[in-house]
Amino acid sequence: MFNSYPHQLSGGQKQRVMIAMAMSCNPAILIADEPTTALDVTVQATILELLRNLQKEQNMSTIFITHDLGVIAEIADRVAVMYKGKIVETATVHDIFHSPQHPYTKGLLACRPPLDKRIYRLPVIADFMEEDASGGWKEKIIQPEAYKVVDQDEWKSAAEEKQKSAPLLSLNGVCKWYPVQKGIFSRAKEFVKAVDDISFNVFPGETLGLVGESGCGKTTLGRTILQLIRPTAGKILFEGNDLSKLDEKQLRPLRKNMQIIFQDPYSSLNPRMSIGDAIMEPMEVHNLHGTNEKRKAKVMELLKKVQMKPEHFNRYPHEFSGGQRQRVCIARALALEPGFIICDESVSALDVSVQAQVLNLLKDLQKDFGFTYIFISHDLSVVKFMSDRMIVMNKGKIEEMGLSDEIYYNPKSEYTKRLIAAIPKGV
Repeated sequence: MFNSYPHQLSGGQKQRVMIAMAMSCNPAILIADEPTTALDVTVQATILELLRNLQKEQNMSTIFITHDLGVIAEIADRVAVMYKGKIVETATVHDIFHSPQHPYTKGLLACRPPLDKRIYRLPVIADFMEEDASGGWKEKIIQPEAYKVVDQDEWKSAAEEKQKSAPLLSLNGVCKWYPVQKGIFSRAKEFVKAVDDISFNVFPGETLGLVGESGCGKTTLGRTILQLIRPTAGKILFEGNDLSKLDEKQLRPLRKNMQIIFQDPYSSLNPRMSIGDAIMEPMEVHNLHGTNEKRKAKVMELLKKVQMKPEHFNRYPHEFSGGQRQRVCIARALALEPGFIICDESVSALDVSVQAQVLNLLKDLQKDFGFTYIFISHDLSVVKFMSDRMIVMNKGKIEEMGLSDEIYYNPKSEYTKRLIAAIPKGV
């Protein structure tokens, strides 16, 4: 690895290199700023174990900064909770998890999707506290619907009912292989099999979760389905059309009904384009709504749907938080009124409180408009909350497929068991 360059390393390997750089001077204190945020649960577990071992060996103090209280439970002795630049609560890990005092702390703990039950919506910070005009806050009484639990038999019956209709999307033997060249003039004799012989159906109105470690082929599969990259082999049938056999001109009318919400809300918006123009652009490309006045009215309607304000129309991406930008990306995906949306790690860059808001929004929009989702994530707890069925991917292949709760509670594959075991469970 000594002679490797950063682009040749995985996310976990890069993070280990950064830790090695930080440890090279034998520090007395190490500040770890969100070191596991973009990593999948198994890599996250190895990084946390590495930090714990280094701390013991070097007798070193660590300040571990994160938005994920589940991770804090795995590594910290004491916790300081910050809100708007101030520390609002300090206590031991045990006390924070078992008897939080500040409503903001209570909200952070409740925002994570629960693993032991299925609830209709995730609690958010606003359920626990509200601010007044002077910037002060007061605690709110939690309403029962904030924790309303889904009846398991009712949920299973509804999930199975969706599979009785004709599939909206069918994949049959889909492959995406990348040739590996050994020299400048050599022919490729080896391939990286990013997606290898994948077959499944997606039914109207359901959410199919796609979960696995980084590099397992989830994102490549999502982009192959939408023909953003072309498959090496196999059939992709969408509404009866084999997408892999269509050229760009033939694909364009179908693209209106297939949209994607990308992982990074910071790079998926043009910084030189106002958010109103960004949402309006796909309508212009597909000649929808006739005039710019009508398109603008539609944008205002979409902004309201994703809980943003009409005055945001002329603002630019740098003026918004990550969660607000992701709402803009969702509004842009909705602009063409699609029936099918791929959410590619669309909440992995967000803190838990904003993540809860976006997940609730996606569920509400699905209920209102009957969307079909493929929800891609390395976070199994988020996929379990969002999906009816789940596919576990490993090294380009399907490890396991079935109803999401059945996979979580009764995993068959050793790989799936390892993924579940690596989820931070709290104290």
